[in-house]
Amino acid sequence: MKITAKLFALSFFVATIATAFTTQAEDSSPKTTAAAQWNDKDELLQPVNYREWIFVGTPLTPNDMNEGKAAFPEFHNVYIDPASWAEYKKTGKFPEGTVMVKELVSVGSKLAASGAGYFQGEFIGLEAAVKSSAKHPKEPGNWGYYSFTQLGKEPAKVTSIKATQSCNACHQASAKQDYVFTQYYPVLRAESKK
Repeated sequence: MKITAKLFALSFFVATIATAFTTQAEDSSPKTTAAAQWNDKDELLQPVNYREWIFVGTPLTPNDMNEGKAAFPEFHNVYIDPASWAEYKKTGKFPEGTVMVKELVSVGSKLAASGAGYFQGEFIGLEAAVKSSAKHPKEPGNWGYYSFTQLGKEPAKVTSIKATQSCNACHQASAKQDYVFTQYYPVLRAESKK
């Protein structure tokens, strides 16, 4: 009986220490920004830890399939913030406050051990789309588009909204659902059908 009590006490002590270390490790990790944040100049702050958000997909329109003149000849790794994803899964609609981040990556090698294809090269840009009736009351669908891209440099930490015609015109004309190109993302299509 004494041995059992000692083992129980030892197990409890080890569990307590493990919990303390786990809690400390969790507390010291950077926090993810779940929604858009602006500074006092109405500039959008670059989302924090967006690579830990929900990955939506990666379209590519390479130059060599577009007579050397693709509008967007790079990979676009697209992410949606977790809170908006959770709501989208329930309703099939993008809620107020949705943030989608598009990471631009150059086309790298076209050969790999697995065969010929298109493989990602270097990071070349970062953009975001934010659905906000408060910030974008006159924009179609209340979507505002932002570019943190600085050619040849790290993405900017803050940026101003782009002119409506620079992005929203195309989204308005061709996007399948709520100004988002859901037709190119099976992850989004699967949830919108629920």
